[in-house]
Amino acid sequence: MKKYFSGYHLAKLICLLMVAGILYLSWGGTAYATDSTTRPVTDTPYRDSNLTGTSNERTNLDPPGASDNADDLAEMNIANTVTVTYNNGNGSVNGALRILLILTLIAIAPSLIIMLTSFTRIIIVLHFTRQALNTQTAPPNTVLIGIALFLTFYIMQPTLTAVYTEAVVPFEAGELTQEEAFTAAAAPIRQFMYGQTQKSDVNFFMDLSRTEWNGELDDIPMSVLVPAFIINELRTAFIIGFLIYIPFIVIDMVVASTLMSMGMMMLPPTTISMPFKILLFVLADGWYLVIKGVVESFYY
Repeated sequence: MKKYFSGYHLAKLICLLMVAGILYLSWGGTAYATDSTTRPVTDTPYRDSNLTGTSNERTNLDPPGASDNADDLAEMNIANTVTVTYNNGNGSVNGALRILLILTLIAIAPSLIIMLTSFTRIIIVLHFTRQALNTQTAPPNTVLIGIALFLTFYIMQPTLTAVYTEAVVPFEAGELTQEEAFTAAAAPIRQFMYGQTQKSDVNFFMDLSRTEWNGELDDIPMSVLVPAFIINELRTAFIIGFLIYIPFIVIDMVVASTLMSMGMMMLPPTTISMPFKILLFVLADGWYLVIKGVVESFYY
């Protein structure tokens, strides 16, 4: 008990000494919110000799509220700023804002790839293939995701090219405003999603939102088209996965019945059937057939 209290008091003393040190170091520093008319700016150095500069070095050139127009406002702060420039109306954006837009796109890129492209169907089909082979983690998740990403880029390349030529290039040239560029960029993506979506799914979400639909793509909002597209992707992926499972289930049944007829009921059938599954998959060139089937499902 005595050791406990002595350690507690020692920790408390150390905290008090740290607080006292911080208060001592910060003593004498004063922040002024008034302009130079209230407190004249002098060349007297700061009290702390470790700091450089003098008190007449300010972060703003003019007192607050002294700007008369946009140019004066832009020159008030000498720190780093992010500005949007159009260079005589040609629509170009400065480098700092470009970096901000790129970082924003990187942050939302996973959601866009999963929800608006062919990635969902491909990754689910590849997962079903690995489960049917019963190889657990072979191929690993990293490999499956890499294959899905490259196949997604291959399938979506015409759509991405259309987005670049119809939206990005005209916007950079100043031919489109920001809203027009977003509309032009969404058009090829909407066309791709609509081609992979069943009308029954669209009607379902349109009925839920109590909106009339005349059967045209232009009348479908993105809030309806995206979930309808996702439902169709899940449905198609599970259908393909079921077809992939059929030959491997037959192998499991044959192996299980053979083991039971031999009286080897304690031996797990999956242990014996897995080599036969891999052999069948290799002889049939299974990865070629699976990838060919899932890619062709977006074109037919």
